[in-house]
Amino acid sequence: MIFDVTVNGHDYRVSLEAKGSGAWACRVNGDEIPVNAAAAASGVLSLLIGGESFEVVVSPTEQQIAIGGTRYAVEVRDPRAWSTRRVRALLHQGPKKVVSPMPGKVVRVIASVGAEVEQGASVIVIEAMKMQNELKSPKKGIVTSILAPEGAAVNAGDVLAVIE
Repeated sequence: MIFDVTVNGHDYRVSLEAKGSGAWACRVNGDEIPVNAAAAASGVLSLLIGGESFEVVVSPTEQQIAIGGTRYAVEVRDPRAWSTRRVRALLHQGPKKVVSPMPGKVVRVIASVGAEVEQGASVIVIEAMKMQNELKSPKKGIVTSILAPEGAAVNAGDVLAVIE
């Protein structure tokens, strides 16, 4: 099975093949990653990835997962589906939001209003639990607004910037 997966605006090509007893042959963007998976409860997966254990909670109402208490926006698509290709092309049109994936504090605004940015370019940096996270542009375009100035406290899901 091959899937196109977007996690917090980053695209990945994921190939999965069941090996039995919860083991999977997994490739992410061509890199092989050993994975074991087991359903721990309804909507909860226990994953062993490269010898490290993770509990993944899948939201039944939103396109989000939680790993270790951190939420990630996730979209999974079948690349063979015509509707997926059409929708994917439309996703890059119109304004896109840079959204905080977790509560934290804005420590730096990298791209100011009016700046032209490439897809994947850093726009804003937030700090959460003493870790700095660069939030990147979901598309090539111009920064039309910065909604969270440096020093502002933000919550998960807050819109921090808009790219057109």
